[in-house]
Amino acid sequence: MSTDQPAARRARPSGRDARQKARSARPTGPAFITREIPPYELLSPEGLESIEAHADLLLEEIGLEVRGDPEAVRLWREAGARIVDGTRIHVPAGLAREIVRASAPREFIQHARNPARSVPIGGKHTVFAPAYGSPFVSDLERGRRYGTLEDFHNFIKLAYVSPWLHHSGGTVCEPVDVPVSRRHLDMVYAHMRYSDRAFMGSVTTAARAADSIEMCRVLFGTDFVDQNCVILGNVNVNSPLVLDGEASRVIRTYAAANQAPVCVPFILGGAMGPVTTAGGLAQCFAEATFCVALGQLERRGSPAILGNFLSSMSLRSGAPTFGTPEPALAYFAIGQLARRLGVPLRCGGNLCSSKVADAQAAVESANSMWPAMLAGANFVLHSAGWLEAGLTMSYEKFVMDVDQCGGFHTLARGMALDDNGFALGAFREIGPGRHYLGSAHTMANYETAFHDFALADNNSFEQWTADGSEDLLKRANRRWKAMLESYEAPPLDVAIDEALCDYMERRKLSLPDEIG
Repeated sequence: MSTDQPAARRARPSGRDARQKARSARPTGPAFITREIPPYELLSPEGLESIEAHADLLLEEIGLEVRGDPEAVRLWREAGARIVDGTRIHVPAGLAREIVRASAPREFIQHARNPARSVPIGGKHTVFAPAYGSPFVSDLERGRRYGTLEDFHNFIKLAYVSPWLHHSGGTVCEPVDVPVSRRHLDMVYAHMRYSDRAFMGSVTTAARAADSIEMCRVLFGTDFVDQNCVILGNVNVNSPLVLDGEASRVIRTYAAANQAPVCVPFILGGAMGPVTTAGGLAQCFAEATFCVALGQLERRGSPAILGNFLSSMSLRSGAPTFGTPEPALAYFAIGQLARRLGVPLRCGGNLCSSKVADAQAAVESANSMWPAMLAGANFVLHSAGWLEAGLTMSYEKFVMDVDQCGGFHTLARGMALDDNGFALGAFREIGPGRHYLGSAHTMANYETAFHDFALADNNSFEQWTADGSEDLLKRANRRWKAMLESYEAPPLDVAIDEALCDYMERRKLSLPDEIG
């Protein structure tokens, strides 16, 4: 056979290529997931009470330090906590949970500038958001490098055209080519300009959080923002049992504006918490509940999300590990605890420590994403793109993860038990010993019967070879490029756009030119 033939065949677009191109051009999919499958219940009521009791012991006996935020200390003192040395807050048993139960909403809407893309946070709903916080980005041709504002824009566009993501995310990668003092303005504006989905704001300082909220007031209107949640702020606790004053002020800034802090202890077992799952879980629940309660002390009834980032680590090297069974158990339990407390839950998504989008990345990501879904997570951050323990945002991994997110939409719907589901008409038509490929029931359900993973190759070996013998990584590379090519920006009112740009320019003139 001529060596030119495979190349010629690869050059001809196939039906599969046409279908993938159509999917790439699709700017929207379901706005969110409503789960019809029940969450997994790991622990008995007695087990949950035991974890709550140990979390209470940590808050009451050991206490939690808030460093550099006297106002937060004052709020806790007035709520009934005992203050030692000006910063150590000892919360009486059950008080933090009582504060949360008394006023934090069980479910709320985060409004998007396109009302059709607004998302319910809590209840039976799940929202997928991209990965967050990576200083590096990577792709098949250029390898690993520092992220830029162009990369940031690209990932927002990819999230926008991805049919299986519901949220634009936040710091999808760090644009290190922009001064650190100003980049939060460019990032928030990019979410507003290049997507019409819900998004997250800055949390690095309270002033930057305030800028994020002020830009939302320009986009949505001041009165609307005061009455509705339009932005989330993902705030990490300085585990173990410390809340930095800046993080504390960020929580209070979002809560005071009636916006939602996502309160997330970041615990690697053996480093920022004990190596045992129960101990780490009690610590996580104590810290997260403390932070959600702080938001309620700032403004009763403001929305919040109880977060969880419990992971394991290699005790030989000190490196974080993902996809291990211990965090999965913790996910199941924290899901039960959040439902008992009555607040929405955030979990991690497609997490891995692999440096490239390989089999290790796939296995670890699957072992992280499945527990998050079965735990009943309401907001799944890091759903797409995460590599290298969060240090790298990968273009190829992004579209691989999005493809997997699509399957969870089908899983969450559960099993149809209606007449069509039982297919009795097909049994009557076909009878014994014949195939169903041409039956009326099969033809009626042809396009929806099974979920179709866009990146999977299910052809014969011969057809796969003729099409170029591409592995998943190469197909993913073609996929994200096609998605970017298909991107069209959602319309944004010209007057609002001008007002946003004017606010940004005025703020940038007042900020130092810091690079970092």
